[in-house]
Amino acid sequence: MKRADEQQALRALQAALAAEHAAVYGYGVVGGRVTEARRTEARAAYDAHRARRDALAREVRGLGTEPVAASAAYALPFAVPDSPAAVRLAAELEDRVAGVYSDLVRATTGARRREAAGALREAAVRAVRWRGGSVAFPGLAERTGADTGVAGPSEAPPVSGPARPTV
Repeated sequence: MKRADEQQALRALQAALAAEHAAVYGYGVVGGRVTEARRTEARAAYDAHRARRDALAREVRGLGTEPVAASAAYALPFAVPDSPAAVRLAAELEDRVAGVYSDLVRATTGARRREAAGALREAAVRAVRWRGGSVAFPGLAERTGADTGVAGPSEAPPVSGPARPTV
């Protein structure tokens, strides 16, 4: 891999890690607001995002770079006072994670690309379960024909700057 390609892949890995940090935080909110009937689903998603986060951190360290750290808190995209809002937040989290993994698929090759595609697929499936429906191209908001509010490639969750990055 060329040096520029390696840097692009590392940036995409770090963005995926930042998105996983935000998803773990967001699912803490979701788990506290969803009904008992959906709590197991929220816990499974939380655990999946923690596992992905930990794997990405190991991968970044393996490349000789310090992984981006989680923020102490994240600004939620909207108020989450009840279970319906928590379900919307879970779908939004999965959409955002899918978008970042879409970028990682574009930026990598081989096993890393396969892993990113698997993570994209898992996020898309969880989003469908939370939302009750799917979008045409999970992770690619620009191809759905609708503005989903999903962060694009240059809008990954901030790693530094504001004390409270957006989830």
